Amino acid sequence: MKNILMQQRARKRIPGGTQLLSKRPEMFAPGQWPGYYTRTKGAETWDLDGKKYIDMSINGIGACVLGFADPDVNAAVHAAIDSGTSCSLNCPEEVELADLLCRIHGWADMVRYARCGGESMAIAVRIARAHTRRDKIAFCGYHGWHDWYLAANLGKGNRLDQHLLPGLDPLGVPGGLAGTALPFRYNHIEDLEKIISENKNDLAAIVMEPVRDRYPEAGFLEKVRELASEIRAVLIFDEITAALRLNSGGSHLVFGIEPDMAVFAKAISNGYPMGAVIGKEAVMQSAQSTFISSTYWTERIGPVAALATIRKHQRLDVSKHLIDVGNRIQSGWELAARQAGLKIYVSGIPPLSHFSFEYENGQAIITLFTQMMLERGFLASGRFYATYAHSKSHIEKYFDAVNETFVFIAGLLEKGEIEQHLKGPVAHSGFHRLT
Repeated sequence: MKNILMQQRARKRIPGGTQLLSKRPEMFAPGQWPGYYTRTKGAETWDLDGKKYIDMSINGIGACVLGFADPDVNAAVHAAIDSGTSCSLNCPEEVELADLLCRIHGWADMVRYARCGGESMAIAVRIARAHTRRDKIAFCGYHGWHDWYLAANLGKGNRLDQHLLPGLDPLGVPGGLAGTALPFRYNHIEDLEKIISENKNDLAAIVMEPVRDRYPEAGFLEKVRELASEIRAVLIFDEITAALRLNSGGSHLVFGIEPDMAVFAKAISNGYPMGAVIGKEAVMQSAQSTFISSTYWTERIGPVAALATIRKHQRLDVSKHLIDVGNRIQSGWELAARQAGLKIYVSGIPPLSHFSFEYENGQAIITLFTQMMLERGFLASGRFYATYAHSKSHIEKYFDAVNETFVFIAGLLEKGEIEQHLKGPVAHSGFHRLT
């Protein structure tokens, strides 16, 4: 009851109810998803009513790669707090972190910091525009909420539907930015080639996630790198979601493709605010030709948390565990669906796994799945982000519940009674204004 009351209070005081769309209860199971927590540890979370859940869903939207409240990261942060997190001087940890990031990514020379992914991407785009003296950006994937990106939806059509959220109206984005953000599809090099043919001398950067829902086809990233070099556009890899999943750095290292800049946040600091833009010196020095500056980009906690997270990640080979857990989750979904006679579609790299029900009322079915898993003590949805804290026991308990839930759902599908068993509205699948 406390959870629901808090959600009602939030809607009165906070436009949209939360600061992050991905954490809105309406995105999971409206009226049922707990929404708020009192404490969290490892892969477990306690809500305002004291109920404990095993988190087999988004795990801090992928930020807590080591698990919630990791003791080693927390200890480093506590020490930073005790020694002072901000003063009139700069913390040396920001230099230590820059050295570490550039050692991991041998192609990079310099680093600038922010404290979240969206603003880190805005910094990268600003530097690229300053470096090239050009305005237009070709992009692929999701890159945040800033004007440079949402400008893609100015004018005719919703061009971000395949990259961000369906039905997003870019109100508040200056109309003068129309035509400056040009989307291309992943693994469709012909899309990018068309953009270049029409905007060759105007493209400041090509921005993309090297991997997300699927791996690149042979030659795709190589061709993107080649095209960027040909037109002297800055190639920016957005590693905010993928980094630290397949290795202890950016996913592009797995594919052997060197960008001109790469952007990090989320997992880099295990839940503490931190963002980093790394790049080649020739490009990064252009940051001094434009104004990029903020007081809280100099505080100590972010760099300290990132150092502790990356070092532990390297020491324990965390990515190996994430890949193993993700593979077990994906194969487990497929087996459970096959045994229950359900049609599902599984996608994503193993540490960032997704599944959906292949039915006309698939969104209602996933809402019912979430509802039933909540009743069994799990935060669960069609997404699973692996963490180092996920154990064999967590996975076994999860699939005991999944198998039972899938069988029940299959029975309801045969009778056409999915919607009748929902205890609230169907979960939102795109951008919705809350009233």
